[in-house]
Amino acid sequence: MKILVTGGAGFIGSAVVRQAVRDGHEVINLDSLTYAANLANVAGVSNAPGYAFEEVSITDRAALDDVFRRHEPDAVMHLAAESHVDRSIDGPAAFVETNITGTYTLLEAARAYWERMDRPEAFRFHHISTDEVFGSLGPTGMFTEETPYDPRSPYSASKASSDHLVRAWHETYGLPVVMTNCSNNYGPFHFPEKLIPVVILNAIHGHPIPVYGKGENVRDWLYVEDHADALLTVLTKGEVGRSYNIGGENEARNIDLVQTICAVLDKRRPDGAPHADLIEFVTDRPGHDMRYAIDPTRIRTELGWRPSVTLEEGLEKTVDWYLQNEDWWRPLLDIAMERRGTGA
Repeated sequence: MKILVTGGAGFIGSAVVRQAVRDGHEVINLDSLTYAANLANVAGVSNAPGYAFEEVSITDRAALDDVFRRHEPDAVMHLAAESHVDRSIDGPAAFVETNITGTYTLLEAARAYWERMDRPEAFRFHHISTDEVFGSLGPTGMFTEETPYDPRSPYSASKASSDHLVRAWHETYGLPVVMTNCSNNYGPFHFPEKLIPVVILNAIHGHPIPVYGKGENVRDWLYVEDHADALLTVLTKGEVGRSYNIGGENEARNIDLVQTICAVLDKRRPDGAPHADLIEFVTDRPGHDMRYAIDPTRIRTELGWRPSVTLEEGLEKTVDWYLQNEDWWRPLLDIAMERRGTGA
């Protein structure tokens, strides 16, 4: 297939680009290169046959039309988004512009292209979203594809809005879409302001490791390369008009996650042990959802996919990657390590 990947220089998008190229697909990587995007994330595949990069914003309709006209993709995988909850608290306008207006603009460009091509049945528009659109869980239960939407932050509200737009374009115009909602991703090339990179980088520098509240918030952790594999599985095998929840089957409290990372670092960098002594509880984020958990039954039973990396394995892989790739993360520290999301 020839796949147009939006946000392909970002964390999850670049993992999709790398996996798609390895799988033999042609890839058009479309990214506007905002703060969290980095072409170093795809440097390993940038010379591959059939790979192309387009520096284009999903809010630029004319540029999108030109990309569709020149490349004629078989499918769109829409990952371009503002995605950091803390940043959405401080500056929600960018999230509305990119995640809502940008998705609308991309849908219209894709629909015009699809209709111009006489509505090919094989075309797919794959919209990638998050479990945060479902709100917060108590101690029990899991999100399914039928869970009512209940977003609690500007970020999750903007993603919920984009989900509704995609469904509407399928129901109203017949655009052949598939949708996915994933749990928290982690792994190589994760922008250093997110929790797991913050823990790793603060620990190796001997700086305090900030943990919101009491660290009792629970997330289901999904290794990013597993996620990329799942997304391509949905793109190629998923049923049009259907949504699939993708989970890592790895629930953990934040404090337990942090302590596990510290234990890995104790083995890798024993001179700084015990790294858990650096843990510092800080004021919680406003509107911090208590628990997310994904029920992955549909994707497992219908498409035969399930994650291959346990949380313990994934954290070791991730720690090792950051220890071995200082040249990637070092230039990003100045914009990544400032505490955000406290202004609400």
